[in-house]
Amino acid sequence: MIKHNRLEISNSELQSAVNDLNDRHLDEALPNMKAAIASWVEENHDEEALTKRFAKSMDRRKFLFGIGGTVLGGAALAACGSGSSSASTATTAAAAVTTTTSAAQMQLASDLKIAGVAASLENLGIYAYNAGITAAQAGKLGTVPPAVVTFAQTAMAQHKDHAAAWNAVLTGAGKPAVTATDATLTPTVNSLFAKVTDVTGLANLALQVEEIAAATYLAAISELFSDKAVAAAATIQPVEMQHAAILNYVLGQYPVPLAFATTTNAAKG
Repeated sequence: MIKHNRLEISNSELQSAVNDLNDRHLDEALPNMKAAIASWVEENHDEEALTKRFAKSMDRRKFLFGIGGTVLGGAALAACGSGSSSASTATTAAAAVTTTTSAAQMQLASDLKIAGVAASLENLGIYAYNAGITAAQAGKLGTVPPAVVTFAQTAMAQHKDHAAAWNAVLTGAGKPAVTATDATLTPTVNSLFAKVTDVTGLANLALQVEEIAAATYLAAISELFSDKAVAAAATIQPVEMQHAAILNYVLGQYPVPLAFATTTNAAKG
């Protein structure tokens, strides 16, 4: 636990870590994220792809098996019954396709809800870092090494990239972009920020925001239906963990307490 108002890392060490963070983001994370998002947006416009997604997730999502089994079983019975006609068989088959398409649309809605939560969390990260930068530049946090502000600006820019990605999915599906911060967590962040008086306090607050974001993405990976959506979340979550790792290093909390990501602090959508 930090009991003093000083950083456990030099300005040059932090600047080096920020440079590495930014290089990895631009060279690896950002291109991979954009590719995953573009594929996901395209998939959301393709009804056939949505139906295939549902069929594929039948194996991955056991709780949907009963619905699909009932529909497909009904179609088989209609086809094999001695009194059935080709018309009744076709009608039952059409009902099965309609039900499958409807279920696929429900999956899309579920994925889009998660995208909305993710966008609101990214907006919260932007909000928190912007508030910290403003306070630091106004001299409200005492002496703040230049690299701290550079880190905050870099992390904030990456959160903006992530928010833009999630909103591209939402608007691509005909939904409004999410521009607000997470409604549940914002009051807590505001309350904590009101108590921040120095750079270590700010780093601790930023660390909490990053850990919540990383945990939420990890939880979302098991909840998302689309493989494209999973890929998008999986490219962003490690970036949030990198932010958290640097903040732990800044606070002298190393080796980093959480070597592996957990879902303990995940936000509830």
